[in-house]
Amino acid sequence: MFKNKIIRNIFRYLLYLFAIIGFIFVAVFFAMQLDLLKVKGSVSERNSYFNLNNSVNIQNTNTGDVVADWAKTAEWNLLKEVFTRDQAIIKKAGEDAGISPRLILSGVMGEQLRFFGNRRESFKGYFEPLKILAQLSKFSFGIAGLKPETVKLIEEHLKDPNSKFYLGSEMENVTDYPEGVNLDTERMNRITDVKNPYWSYLYVGLYMRQVEAQWERAGYPITGRPEILATLYNLGFNRSIPKENAAAGGATINVGGVNYTFGDFAYEFYYSSELTDIFPQ
Repeated sequence: MFKNKIIRNIFRYLLYLFAIIGFIFVAVFFAMQLDLLKVKGSVSERNSYFNLNNSVNIQNTNTGDVVADWAKTAEWNLLKEVFTRDQAIIKKAGEDAGISPRLILSGVMGEQLRFFGNRRESFKGYFEPLKILAQLSKFSFGIAGLKPETVKLIEEHLKDPNSKFYLGSEMENVTDYPEGVNLDTERMNRITDVKNPYWSYLYVGLYMRQVEAQWERAGYPITGRPEILATLYNLGFNRSIPKENAAAGGATINVGGVNYTFGDFAYEFYYSSELTDIFPQ
């Protein structure tokens, strides 16, 4: 009997524990829906900064104008050199996706700078000397940090006229595969191709076009807004929820000792004069 009492008490305590855990999960869910949770770096602390009518004072000329701190870093110099070298591929991807190449770069550079910031020794000892971009290979892949499941969704949205991300019949075949290939294998090959990054740039552009279409249909257009598009690129399709007064944010990246969110950096880059001779606004 004593043993049975102990078992009943243990069972009762477990029920209480599960009830508490359930309550916490429900509370967190509703708090997230109401934007009551503010994780450092996840939502930009400078949202009012994005209402300056694009008047960011970030120049890079020989006339003594102000130059942003990130534009003076070795990390940016590497990205600048690679993007200049790959400009034909990047422009082709932008043309095929139907979006500004400059917006595509705002997504790619966030992934690269986050990687370099977390692996300073690798950057200094390997990527900087070789003048190459990092190829992510853990949870996301290639130069743009793409997940195979995200790429698959992009391809499915292109084909589905009922999808809220649908871009129209003229875009349905832009990522078609040769007949007879293994789609999963070929999809991974595309986003990890070291010699030809075209597909990585293209999928970033298509993703941004698709969330633009989603928000436009919902009545909250974000077309051409780098801070929002880069934020949504970082967060993923499941976090793309159209609403009024979209906030810039995303993961925190450190560039030159300064913390930015994905949205912060995309905005500053897009409206800077960096690479405007090749990739205009």
